[in-house]
Parts: sequence; C-alpha cells; structure tokens
Amino acid sequence: MWYFMLNSGVHATITGVLMAFAIPFGNGDEKSTSYILQQFLHKPVVFIILPLFALANTAIVLSADMGETLTQPYSLGIALGLIAGKPVGIFLLSFLAVSIGICKLPDDMNWKSVVGAGFLGGIGFTMSIFIALLAFDDEAIINNAKFVILISSLIAGAIGFIFLKSILKNEIVEEQ
Repeated sequence: MWYFMLNSGVHATITGVLMAFAIPFGNGDEKSTSYILQQFLHKPVVFIILPLFALANTAIVLSADMGETLTQPYSLGIALGLIAGKPVGIFLLSFLAVSIGICKLPDDMNWKSVVGAGFLGGIGFTMSIFIALLAFDDEAIINNAKFVILISSLIAGAIGFIFLKSILKNEIVEEQ
C-alpha cells in the first residue's frame, strides 16, 4: 500500500493514517488487534524507526567549521531557547494554569517533575527545524541551525533525563 501511494504522488504518511483506520480496534482490550499490534511495534518504532526518520529528515551536512557555528548569535538563541526557554516556559505556564484554577497538579506529581518535563520539552527538534526553515533563507545558516537544534535537543534531553532520574530516585528513597 505504501509503495503504491508513494508512486501515486500522494505523500506516504497519508498511507499510514489510512492504514491505521483499517486496523480493527474491537473493544480496545489486550486481545484486540490494534492493542497487539501496538505492543509488537512499540519498541522497534521508538528505538529504531522514529530516530532514523528524525535524523534522515534533518539532512544535516557536517563541515569543518562546526565549532564556529556554535558561537553565532542565532546558534546561541536556539540553544538558549531549547535548553533554558522550554523548561522555564513550561514551568511558568503550568504554574500559572494551576494558580488560576484552570487545572491542578496530579497528586503523584510535584513541581520538580514539571521542571524535568520542561527540559524534556527541549527535545522537540522537528518543529524547531521547521521554524528554522521558515526563518532563514541562507542554506548555510539553515544547515548550521539544524546542527545546533540537534545538539541542543540532545543536551536538553540529557539534562531532563538526569534531573528526573535524580528527583525520582530521591522520592523513592524518601518513601521507603
């Protein structure tokens, strides 16, 4: 199905959406076809297909002057936005929403967890690359921005992982 859709001129992702509609859902329990298929495909998709897809779509060309790229003003803005801006924005908006009563923090969650989740929000590099494509006209700047986005996303993800692992480990120790 994917092959024929690709050759028809319709984007292949439409095929995935249409195929998802064709998978029997049943009542959604653990014996349904959709549940079994989801469990079977989860690890290969999360650990192989999605990272390969994301990296293939970045199309980053590495050059010898990548060190200089990191010091450009747009590079510093991208890095600060993904590594610091995302956690600050996610935390502040969440705090504001809870403070004015739009929502409430789940009982098993604290504000440190929201900060950690905010760092994980810096991983979203596909939208950042899309915005870079809209913001810049120069191919060299676009390529450099993609590189900085990828590096910044990795840093934000690592900080979020380490931060959450640390606070969750401390909470487990405190409970015991």
